[in-house]
Amino acid sequence: MVLGAGLAGVTSAWYLRQAGFEVTVVDRQADAALETSFANGGQISVSHPEPWSNPSAPTTIVKWLGRADAPLLVRPRLDPALWRWALAFARECLPARCERNTRAIAALAIHSRQCLRALREQLSLEYRQRSSGILHLLRDHHELRAGERRSASLNALGIRTELLDRSGCERVEPALAGDPDELAGALYAADDESGDARLFVQELVGHARSVGVEFCFDAVVTGLHVDDGRAAGAWLTADGERRRIDADAVVVCLGSHSPELVPGGSRLAIYPVKGYSVTVPLARPQCAPQVSLTEESRRIVCSRLGDTMRIAGTAELTGFDLAANPSRSGALLAWFERHFAGVGRSEAAEHWSGLRPTTPSNVPHVGAGPLPGLWLNTGHGSLGWTLSCGSAQCLAELMAGRRPRPDFPFLA
Repeated sequence: MVLGAGLAGVTSAWYLRQAGFEVTVVDRQADAALETSFANGGQISVSHPEPWSNPSAPTTIVKWLGRADAPLLVRPRLDPALWRWALAFARECLPARCERNTRAIAALAIHSRQCLRALREQLSLEYRQRSSGILHLLRDHHELRAGERRSASLNALGIRTELLDRSGCERVEPALAGDPDELAGALYAADDESGDARLFVQELVGHARSVGVEFCFDAVVTGLHVDDGRAAGAWLTADGERRRIDADAVVVCLGSHSPELVPGGSRLAIYPVKGYSVTVPLARPQCAPQVSLTEESRRIVCSRLGDTMRIAGTAELTGFDLAANPSRSGALLAWFERHFAGVGRSEAAEHWSGLRPTTPSNVPHVGAGPLPGLWLNTGHGSLGWTLSCGSAQCLAELMAGRRPRPDFPFLA
């Protein structure tokens, strides 16, 4: 039984079925990918394995305090889970821990991209994908020098990148020629991709059903069924009735809600980090970017999804509050209008917010849970789309008793 029908849950169901398991997926929504996977930034960003918790993070966060438009907005309050997470985050900023976490994320991300490409070819998936890479925009010479160091580090990890000047950026993405702001250059990750995560999940649901995976929607998971110390199913509420579904193994893919279900869940240290996106229909498609972009200094990403642009970013530590914040999502729209004036129909933009399930280290929990029969695939933070296929394939390997290929701290 797989709990959750987002990217992590549906990819887990697919690879488990391919490994020979009989699989049922349970989700509280009426369809798949209606929560965190609904409208993310669209990037398969293998070139961004560096965790948010890095040696420069504390100084940067202090600089942003008190700014309503800060890329990371913290609303301090009496929330023990937040303070536990924040203390753990600070510890993960130590250089040695950051380096270890970066290596782990990079190894899983490279493997995940290979899994995605193989799956796309196997099933002829169409999800508005683009394989034209990602340009990480660098606005001044300080950022350019940092980009040069970062490029060397990424290349050492096996992630191919190239440092470009402004003319090189415009050669890769002609739409940048009209950018009114200074652009010192960019870090170009030509092997990266982009695509519509929700459409990918929906496509994969259809294929999973065709090979026997069952989906149980509109069913709220209220607790695990534990028999003799072993996870043996789950209790659900559907159509006003409470019932139990038995299973030989239970996989938790519930994103930010995972700790609520897992015994000793506070040790998972997953906290919801709220992000925003706007999806803008194109008025002049011929003038819109084709290559996915990352505005490094603002933590904004921009991806072409068919005849729309998806602009996403920012982070808020506000608990499980999903209320709209027009000033936050409006800032994303303003960024797009400034850099690509007249390209989109901003008046028709769709605003969205979601909760990224984030660990202090940014390293997800993949592997065995605290009870026999309980497994985890959760806590992917802002890299859920990037890591989804690889995490799921490795989980299936672990559950089948085999050792996954990536050098990653899987839970044993």
